[in-house]
Amino acid sequence: MLFERCFNSIGAKTERKQRKMARAYSVNEVMSMKKKTIQFSGAWADAFGAPERTGVWFVWGQSGNGKTSFMMQLSKELCKYGKVAYNSLEQGVSLSMQQTLAQHGMIGVNKRFVLLNREPMSELSERLVKPKSADFVIIDSFQYTQMGIKEYLRFVERHSNKLIIFVSQADGRNPDGRTARKAMFDADQKIFVEGFKAVSKGRFFGPVGSYTIWEEGAERYWGGTSGKPKHKAKI
Repeated sequence: MLFERCFNSIGAKTERKQRKMARAYSVNEVMSMKKKTIQFSGAWADAFGAPERTGVWFVWGQSGNGKTSFMMQLSKELCKYGKVAYNSLEQGVSLSMQQTLAQHGMIGVNKRFVLLNREPMSELSERLVKPKSADFVIIDSFQYTQMGIKEYLRFVERHSNKLIIFVSQADGRNPDGRTARKAMFDADQKIFVEGFKAVSKGRFFGPVGSYTIWEEGAERYWGGTSGKPKHKAKI
């Protein structure tokens, strides 16, 4: 028993010595780093500025508030800057998804957009390490990944060269589930969808800070400029 304790202690010390300490950067070094950004224009720039091309976004909202429409519009916009893979874990290639694709004219970005039919996260992970894989990855929805926080962290770390966008169901004004809430806090960009508006709550803002998904629906929901809902969206 004493030998085992000594052996474990020596092993732990050796492991600590072998670990490389992370590099520390000066302010000047950090400021001189060149970061690749998405040069949004128009309403997208007004809402989200020029965000980094890699990292994690987290989008959540209750059903009936325009979340799916927002994701299709965002996917179409991102196709201007690279390839998009949309993992439809919740809807798959159902009739409702066909209708959504048609409604938002996704045939126009057919060469840069692929829809994955409930692809398991392990298979998606292998897909993303292949040459010429998608630049932007949308996973809808987070609850269907069945990931714990450790699996989530491993996944995003492995694919740190991608922009990964998780879509989540909501419980009130928060993501649904403890792991989803932890992932939301970890994300670089947080976007809450309510009343046909996508509101930036993360690190990237434009001068407006929100994107209107559907003008008529947003006007009915918010009514005027008070910032308070006039009518609740159907859930």
